[in-house]
Amino acid sequence: NDHLNKGNLSPYHIKYLVIDEFDKCLEMGFQDEMSLLIDSLKGLRRHFLLSATEAEEIPCFVHMGRVDKIDYRMNEEQVPERIHIYKVESPVKDKLESLSLLLRSLGDSSTIVFLNYRDSVERTNNYLVEQGFTTSFFHGGLEQKQREASLYRFSNGSANILVSTDLASRGLDIPDIDNIIHYHLPESEDGYIHRVGRTARWEAQGKAFFLLGPGEEIPTYVDAEVENYEIPAELPAPAKPKMATIYIGKGKKDKISKGDILGFLCKKGGLKSSDIGKIDVNDRYAYAAISRPRLREVLNNVKGEKIKGVKTIVEAVR
Repeated sequence: NDHLNKGNLSPYHIKYLVIDEFDKCLEMGFQDEMSLLIDSLKGLRRHFLLSATEAEEIPCFVHMGRVDKIDYRMNEEQVPERIHIYKVESPVKDKLESLSLLLRSLGDSSTIVFLNYRDSVERTNNYLVEQGFTTSFFHGGLEQKQREASLYRFSNGSANILVSTDLASRGLDIPDIDNIIHYHLPESEDGYIHRVGRTARWEAQGKAFFLLGPGEEIPTYVDAEVENYEIPAELPAPAKPKMATIYIGKGKKDKISKGDILGFLCKKGGLKSSDIGKIDVNDRYAYAAISRPRLREVLNNVKGEKIKGVKTIVEAVR
């Protein structure tokens, strides 16, 4: 809708519409946004609705005529045996201190902390930042650019912890996630399967932790051995990621490529190619991961410098 409102797309030339995670979009309350989008696209010929669960009915606003259903799901979804399940018990209802201790014990490994509510996500994220952790947070109430920046920092290693609602349990292609923490218990077996499916991908190993407060128990649908996880008495300080993310205020529409950004950071920023990680170039801006110890030096070096003859904003993404 944002692109249509800004005139970046013509609604009359779009013939095919694909809505990924359609069931999740309904669950998160995006009916009005989807209805507005569909009504705006006057030339649509076909709709493709992708979903991990089977819808009881297709909402009227989709304006579907004949519906052809194709089921690509496996006959039985299950949690891979490569995922080791643990439980950690908090002595008090507010589990933030126990979460902090657990995360410190996991070091700099990549971890998603799942909660059920947006305000809980932000409260938990703020607490972890105060404790010295480097985090990103993610939920459906964020603006698109905020969501992109948050996921980018996590996927490129600039934040080793993502605090999120179940919105992050589907559709994200982020490899090498080591741990899943259920701060809040999953609301359903389907939600549980999707959460733990973020780890142990492509034959890798993974861990999932249930953080249980007084009176909370492992859900009955968890058909796996659950081990007690003992947090060591001596713990290191929160681990800092090796990378940091910078924002560059030019993108594809400005004829800027990944190679241009790499050259800019090496020539103007004083970095070696080994100091630079993932680079993503969007239409009007770009993100780049660089060595965290070099961040301040790079920002000073590129201040006022031009990329391909054009001045641009370069700043750290927090």
